[in-house]
Amino acid sequence: MSYNELRKGRVSQVGRVYHVTLVPRNRAPIFAELANGRELVRQMMKLQDESVAETLCFVIMPDHLHWLMELHEGTLPRAIKLLKGRTAHTFGRPIWQTNYHDHAIRQDEDLRKAARYIVANPLRAGLVERIGDYPLWDAAWLDQTLSG
Repeated sequence: MSYNELRKGRVSQVGRVYHVTLVPRNRAPIFAELANGRELVRQMMKLQDESVAETLCFVIMPDHLHWLMELHEGTLPRAIKLLKGRTAHTFGRPIWQTNYHDHAIRQDEDLRKAARYIVANPLRAGLVERIGDYPLWDAAWLDQTLSG
């Protein structure tokens, strides 16, 4: 089954929260360099400033991004295309794999639980012993994410 066939029938909805995972081409660890990760954060925040997608939580791992976001305008594929296009422009070349994984968060799912899972990625990967020591993450529920 092709990538386009997998995407058929999926509906993106304004106001819905999505957990999106993006991976660089060849799973290159380009975000192991802090400056590259910070640039990706700037591009996500630009989408928020433009009311395209509100970032609720993210963690940028050396070789992938986990992004919990609420779609505010357009479609999910358009928001992803904007992020990928802008980072390609910034880095001077396309950096992402064509596909991406997304999961629409159901109303009965706990957003804070999803955020805890996302920000715990550096811990599970053994990159740090405390999430506070990892530089490339954030969550809208900062206090509850860490303590609740």
